Amino acid sequence: MLWPFNHFRKPRLAPRGTIEAIYGMIVTQAREPIFYRDLGVPDTVNGRFDLLLLHLWLLLRRLRTVSGGAELSQVLFDRFCEDMDDNLREMGVGDQTVPKRMRAFGEAFYGRAKAYDEAMEDGGEALATAICKNILNGAGMDQARQLAAYAQATGGDLARTSEVALLDATFAFPPALPEDVTP
Repeated sequence: MLWPFNHFRKPRLAPRGTIEAIYGMIVTQAREPIFYRDLGVPDTVNGRFDLLLLHLWLLLRRLRTVSGGAELSQVLFDRFCEDMDDNLREMGVGDQTVPKRMRAFGEAFYGRAKAYDEAMEDGGEALATAICKNILNGAGMDQARQLAAYAQATGGDLARTSEVALLDATFAFPPALPEDVTP
């Protein structure tokens, strides 16, 4: 039965399972061995963190254009924060240090997101420069160009993904290295 005042209620957010599925896709894509083996991303805690941020940013960027995307974006970012908090505690970081590290994670995300947004508007070389600085520690510009091409291709693929597929977690990230980007 439809209640007459249901339209006054806040819209329901995506179910927890959907959030877990989307976040799981982000994490899985960020862990693709080809990034570390062939594209020079350091296989370290920081390298993995930076690739996770790149993929999270790509999806959040797409969700800006989706009806209901702001709410999903916030829930995904909250899930990312929960994951970072859990990882810090698993690594033995003390309770008093966790908030400081979480603040640093937030600053890293927003700083990189701003740099990537600006670079995406400026084109491939600007994005490659931002990726080289943030992910490859300033070395490996050729690999940074490949990662930038991948990010642009992924952004394009996500742009063509339907809103329903995004909100229902029925989309997939493209291959880590499309055929036109192979090393």
